[in-house]
Amino acid sequence: MILQDKTIVEMVLDKEENKTYFATYKDNEIKREASLEIEEKLFLPYPADKDFLTNDVILFPSAPIEYVDQKELIKEIQYFVHKYLTVSDFFEKICTYYVLFSWIYDDFKELPYLRGLGDYGTGKSRFLKTIGSVCYHPIFTSGATTVSPIFRMLNDFKGTLVLDEADLKISDTTTELVKILNCGFAKGTPVLRSEGNGKSFDVKAFHVFGPKIIATRKLFDDSALESRMITEDMNQNFPRKDILIHIPSEFEEEALCLRNKLLMFRFRNKGKSFIKTEFEDRSIEPRLNQIAVPLMSVIDDAQTIKELQKYIREYNDTIKTDRTLDCNYQILESIVLLLDKGNMEPTIGDITRQFNENFDSSDTITPKKMGYLLKKTLNLKTIKTRDGYIVSKDNKEKIEILRKRFGIELISDVINDVNNVNNVNNVNNKKEDVQEIMF
Repeated sequence: MILQDKTIVEMVLDKEENKTYFATYKDNEIKREASLEIEEKLFLPYPADKDFLTNDVILFPSAPIEYVDQKELIKEIQYFVHKYLTVSDFFEKICTYYVLFSWIYDDFKELPYLRGLGDYGTGKSRFLKTIGSVCYHPIFTSGATTVSPIFRMLNDFKGTLVLDEADLKISDTTTELVKILNCGFAKGTPVLRSEGNGKSFDVKAFHVFGPKIIATRKLFDDSALESRMITEDMNQNFPRKDILIHIPSEFEEEALCLRNKLLMFRFRNKGKSFIKTEFEDRSIEPRLNQIAVPLMSVIDDAQTIKELQKYIREYNDTIKTDRTLDCNYQILESIVLLLDKGNMEPTIGDITRQFNENFDSSDTITPKKMGYLLKKTLNLKTIKTRDGYIVSKDNKEKIEILRKRFGIELISDVINDVNNVNNVNNVNNKKEDVQEIMF
């Protein structure tokens, strides 16, 4: 909340004292207030014993604390992300700046969402926990939660929605969640809901604008919603050995320390951020500019900006199709078929021919497109040879993990299984013959 005299007000939660306060900031002066009187009205923070606070549904800072400078703060955030989460180097940087962005997001009119996309056991929950814990007012929930409290918490706390299991089957709940995601990327697009007690009803506008960090197992059917996402394919991430399987007790302490420093960052930077129009790319769809440029506007690293621009351009090239996951499966199956035939280092041309022979498609895939998908969506290395680009043997471990994850069987395994069954049947038949003779 920002008062008319430019005072910034934020609620803080001191768990040691089991009390909530208002932290105020004006002209570099910080105060802690038990209550505030604004225009002859008395305002109190939510009590510390509220269920959503005692159960860590929403996380708050405990007090603003100093940090060295913005550059050092960014390093601390990235260190925290790297310590607890396995994602690609690019996405690690994006997560770092997204955390920073979330604390001043209300200076902008549009924003992107972060998404972890992957099957069970690919680290999506760790992704939500790690990034969400240091964002602005994180609200932890799932697609199975009743939507009414989600609307109210977003409207009241203006925080970061951290949403797990966001791809439920079609239902009223799913429809409401999609409304939140579709309207929540742009300021000034509230969701209208009917509120009542059964006898009388009133229409209320719920403001759902704010950062969103979500986890899904598949893409959304809505292409417009898809275009709001900066996505990390968690299926491609192989857990680093230095990542602890279980989150240690010091995690919460480290996250709180970062939230406290980020609160000070908000105090010092709120109202000073603006869109840097020089990052707009007129060659891509306007909605992609809407999500990318605000985030780029808080990034102070030229290389990260270049990587994000490259990501957005590549996404622009592929956004016209929403068959990426199906395509990944079919490409991987084509590679496995070639490997089974003894082609241990198939060329992109070989894979393309195998793919086009096996799968009916509205448009035949080209070797150029295949090369892009191999590198960018399946994360497989290709090497240039005299015969063309090949998928080298260095990819063996990745292909094996992906094959098992997608449930693709090797022909040799199927043959072995059939042979084993036949051998068992033959043995059983012989036993039955012996038993009959013995009688």
